[in-house]
Amino acid sequence: MIAPFGSWKSPLTSDRIVSESVRLGQLAVDSHQVYWIENCPDEGGRNTVVQLAEPSTAQSLIPSPFNVRTRVHEYGGGAYVVFDGTIYFSNFPDQRIYRFLHPGPPEPITPAGPYCFADGAIDPQRHRMICIREDHIQSDRGPENTIVSIPLVSTPDGDAGTILVSGNDFYSTPRLSPDGNQLAWLTWNHPNMPWDETELWTAQVDSNGCLSQPQRIAGGSDTSIFQPEWSPDGNLHYVSDESGWWNLYRSTPAGSQPLCPMEAEFGEPQWVFGMRTYAFESDTTIICTYTQNGTSRLARLHTSTGGLEPFDLPFTEFSDVHVTGTHMYCIASAPSTPTALICLHLTTLEITVLRQSIDFSLNPQYISLPEAIVVPSEHGQTAHAFFYPPKNGDYQGPEEERPPLLVKTHGGPTGSASSAFNLMIQYWTSRGIAVLDVNYGGSTGYGRAYRERLNGQWGIVDVQDCVNAIRYLVDRGDVDRSRVTITGGSAGGYTTLCALTFHDCFTAGSSYYGVSDLEALVRDTHKFESRYLDRLVGPYPERQSIYWERSPIHFTDRLSCPLILFQGLEDKVVLPNQAEGMFQAVKAKGLPVAYIAFEGEQHGFRRSENIKQVLDNELYFYSRIFKFEPADALVPIPIANFASGHHTPNQKSPWFFPTNLKAR
Repeated sequence: MIAPFGSWKSPLTSDRIVSESVRLGQLAVDSHQVYWIENCPDEGGRNTVVQLAEPSTAQSLIPSPFNVRTRVHEYGGGAYVVFDGTIYFSNFPDQRIYRFLHPGPPEPITPAGPYCFADGAIDPQRHRMICIREDHIQSDRGPENTIVSIPLVSTPDGDAGTILVSGNDFYSTPRLSPDGNQLAWLTWNHPNMPWDETELWTAQVDSNGCLSQPQRIAGGSDTSIFQPEWSPDGNLHYVSDESGWWNLYRSTPAGSQPLCPMEAEFGEPQWVFGMRTYAFESDTTIICTYTQNGTSRLARLHTSTGGLEPFDLPFTEFSDVHVTGTHMYCIASAPSTPTALICLHLTTLEITVLRQSIDFSLNPQYISLPEAIVVPSEHGQTAHAFFYPPKNGDYQGPEEERPPLLVKTHGGPTGSASSAFNLMIQYWTSRGIAVLDVNYGGSTGYGRAYRERLNGQWGIVDVQDCVNAIRYLVDRGDVDRSRVTITGGSAGGYTTLCALTFHDCFTAGSSYYGVSDLEALVRDTHKFESRYLDRLVGPYPERQSIYWERSPIHFTDRLSCPLILFQGLEDKVVLPNQAEGMFQAVKAKGLPVAYIAFEGEQHGFRRSENIKQVLDNELYFYSRIFKFEPADALVPIPIANFASGHHTPNQKSPWFFPTNLKAR
């Protein structure tokens, strides 16, 4: 059937997305038992620990209203650990650690108070947990981060822990050696983020559990260390980007030894705790995942020879790698395969899918496959992106028409877009809207130099790469240059707002809890990111003028297209005043603008009713701006300054670059 792009009827409805899909994460393996966290959108976004029970059925363990989530660094991760069948987890409402042995009730082991805990490791010899503690005491320095030990016993008041390591701004990944006699950990200080510069330390652990003889093993000097791990025979391994790429290393008495030097990323930006890209199969073999050109592979690395044996698997993204015996467990996905928890038999290479993120099968005729594109950008550089053309087996667009384009800008900005199956992308492509997912300069997966292209250039390089990627598709004749919208969340929301404000090649845009005022972000955000902009923009307040010049809120007079904003009212990372200020400024200018705020949501939306509303609202907004009739029955939303048929899409030169946003 021939129908206008955007008006196609899709089986991938917003109701189906929220009711028949779950998020899988934070995998753990204990005595061959597999556990993971699932998000429950229909329970207010609550997280629960799920166990794979016999025969191959998933059993939710943590009872409502407990919510397995930590607020350390606000982004969390590492919210639980399992040992001998007992789960120790952080409960989101009170941030206490609870001990849980099914089917009994959870029992607190830490006190109520100004504490958050994450990234635990069990010390069975001393019957304690070693973890990160964030103490939210009233201090000019903000929360205090330390490594502490906590007894694994319930007491009426709980135990806040004994400090083992302190003095630096941040810590992560405390890991005990197999014999329990050494502790390794990562640490870093402002203004660094963990992908900028970290240090790997070790110390001896005596019979009383005290630490002695601390020494720095690796890191510092603009080197990022990721995931220290002890081999079964007690040798310390880790990932370092000292070569310019996150590669695997082993610590030896003679110094650090690279295991398999190559232009590939064996690590990831440590936005959350508990990330794992490799695990030991034996003393001399590692099962690892690595990324090249935006695509990941799983392989066996022989530590004695450096030989790397990639597995031939139907997946392009892997995370949470665990190995026990002859089996590897991880979370995997591919362009046409939804995210799943899988088990790989390391001898036969037989794959068993243990849990899928969606409860339905989608016919391939509705799945758009990504095209990896490399486009020329400013100053002789190149940018990377994935292009998804419209795809719906029931429809074709009119021959004379080109589809609208939705440009996605990932968060971070130290993050990445991947080719993994994404329901939110297929939602658009199955309705006849093309999607461009951009890995602009500053993204991970392409080496440290590519990551550092954004240093001092946030709001410039990322936007220019998006604009040049659009130019590339327009020149190929793939999309309609007069119907281009851009969307992003958090830091991606900032890129979105900069693109809409300082460039004229967009017809509309949507910002999810995006940054509109860089100075407000520096003043209001949490400790973890409070100095993030020192590298991305410049030291504050010394370079205050740049912060002002790169803040879209001050230049809404240059904005010339409609905008919709989504915001969680309990967001502690990007406060609601950012979206509210932008809404009022755009409304005052007379442009069509909508603002949708959600009670009870933080940085990222977790409740099913809100996720559904966001999808429907954004589709409705674009349908009015791009003038197509969606097949979905959508509830209208108020759009200030908009009367149907009265808005004319941006007709200015599509490749305008402003003169005020120059590198300094």
